[in-house]
Amino acid sequence: MPIYKRNNGIWYVDITTAGGRRIRQSAGTKIREEAQKLHDKLAYELWQQQHLERKPDRLWEEAAVRWIKEQGGKKKSIKDDISRLRGLPHFRGVLLNDMSRDFIMDTVGGFNCSDSTKNRYLALIRAILNKAVHEWQWLDSVPKITLYREAKRRIRWLTQNEAQKLIAALPEYLADMAVFSLATGLRQRNVLELKWAQINLSRKTAWIYADEAKAGRAIGIALNQTAVGVLEKQMGKHPSFVFTYPNGRPVKSINSRIWKNALEKAGISDFRWHDLRHTWASWLVQAGVPLAALQEMGGWESISMVQRYAHLAPEHLHGHAALLDGAGLGFGTNLAHPKIGGGKEKSLNGCLGLENMAPRPGLEPGTCGLTVRRSTD
Repeated sequence: MPIYKRNNGIWYVDITTAGGRRIRQSAGTKIREEAQKLHDKLAYELWQQQHLERKPDRLWEEAAVRWIKEQGGKKKSIKDDISRLRGLPHFRGVLLNDMSRDFIMDTVGGFNCSDSTKNRYLALIRAILNKAVHEWQWLDSVPKITLYREAKRRIRWLTQNEAQKLIAALPEYLADMAVFSLATGLRQRNVLELKWAQINLSRKTAWIYADEAKAGRAIGIALNQTAVGVLEKQMGKHPSFVFTYPNGRPVKSINSRIWKNALEKAGISDFRWHDLRHTWASWLVQAGVPLAALQEMGGWESISMVQRYAHLAPEHLHGHAALLDGAGLGFGTNLAHPKIGGGKEKSLNGCLGLENMAPRPGLEPGTCGLTVRRSTD
């Protein structure tokens, strides 16, 4: 039965090849002649595939669905992929062979979003098309997709004074989480999902399992006294999860309204919760922690991920810079000119606002003098 009509009046196509492959689909028409043309077209394409080794035409939707099925169980950001795929309505009904570079770039280029967001779309499209070529063998080649040039985002971090103001402006349960984040550098998700089973207070250690870490590798955490103080305060509030609301329920997300209000109250702008991690890393680098150690502490996949903090501690370059002191520029080895700054030298810490970088008396190294609120009961 090559074509047939159902009760709704729509014609359908039914084709079976010599190799046993069967195609049944709606012709989308109530006109017999149009349905017959579609049938003949599909039959000819199947013949080409069988006798001329021509790759079958595949729709973008087929590729998207297969991508989700294959990546769903192993890619942590699959939900982001699904969201982006839903944001590509122009691709629906388009054959992979018809997806030219101009079509892709023009479509994504018309989105009302930042270049970095456009790049996330382009990267996903490119990854799916690469799968279609190299693994699924649905395409012969991938069109060249050029990513937009993104401006490097500056590292946003707080001074210790700003951090104290922010902590004071937050509700106590969020303040505890913020202090713990500043003391450990853990990502928001890892703090929210932290369980007592991941902590050994006697050894002052904690760990993030590989399947919970962004880089896919387990992270060992050395707990300083500030972090230990926060954990001791949370004991007994919940049998499994560390951080809870005042009513004892585990905290599942950071309320954006509360966070925004706290920032305004503290006089801080352009600061996200993830920037607490940047602050932690920046403080450690400025205190002299080597980048290799910071990489291990933060669980970054490569040293290049922590190179963005290197400019915060240029002291190790002094020896190289001093090579030019003998160039005869008129100042010799004097570090300050009498006419600059009125003869008063300013320390490096003073220029960077790090006068209080040393731990407060009585606290262990690494505590940074952050306040841990204690319950009065």
